[in-house]
Amino acid sequence: MNPLAVNIQDLGFAYKGQPALFSKLSLEIEAGSRFGLFGPNGAGKTTLMNVMTGLLPFTEGSIRLAGKEIKNRDKSVNRLFGFVPQEFSFYQELSPVENLQFFGAWSGLNASETKQRTDELLNILGLTEVRNKPVEKFSGGMKRRVNLAIGVIHEPGILFLDEPTVGVDVQTRHAIIQYLKELNAKGTTLIYTSHQLNEAEELCEKIALIDEGKIIANDTIDSLLLAHRQHGLEELFLTLTGKNYRHADV
Repeated sequence: MNPLAVNIQDLGFAYKGQPALFSKLSLEIEAGSRFGLFGPNGAGKTTLMNVMTGLLPFTEGSIRLAGKEIKNRDKSVNRLFGFVPQEFSFYQELSPVENLQFFGAWSGLNASETKQRTDELLNILGLTEVRNKPVEKFSGGMKRRVNLAIGVIHEPGILFLDEPTVGVDVQTRHAIIQYLKELNAKGTTLIYTSHQLNEAEELCEKIALIDEGKIIANDTIDSLLLAHRQHGLEELFLTLTGKNYRHADV
């Protein structure tokens, strides 16, 4: 077994004034894997990702990223992971270069490291020609690429991705997925959630299905499809979580 990128043990979490969303939840994600976290709206997958990245505080249990406990983390923990949220996480009035300068410094890179990584990422993600233009003028797909560049500028060993291709065209989606696979081939652990189940089948090797704050399945896609006699992730998803409407995602 590979070392663990993420080790969650007996996690407890509740929003203020509400019943516990997670109680005694445990999850292990191996380093170097391409891991998908899925569930119906309201199941808790977005909340779990926000807890894993430190955006929401948890009340019980422990979370370790690459062996380091995050609850009372120091700045070194920020270098361990990157996060590409569904919402755009940059300054719209700034250019890609200016955004990457800011977030590179925030991640602990020095000026020369930030410049090198900025040039490299703008080239890889096809943003060199617009490097000095305000991001607010960009298309949705270009903004997604800026979002991704910010998440990986410090070359994190673990990358959290929450709907990284929502609202983009087919070409941009394909390019982003191929780039993520290349990162993974170099050793980056990918932890991904999306409603694009076809995309998930292409990207993920192993998945966990979460429903009502509990993990109801956790294995490789092939093993789960075989065990439940399903032919695709969408059929598996509906078999395990049902076909009824759900509340808004949390």
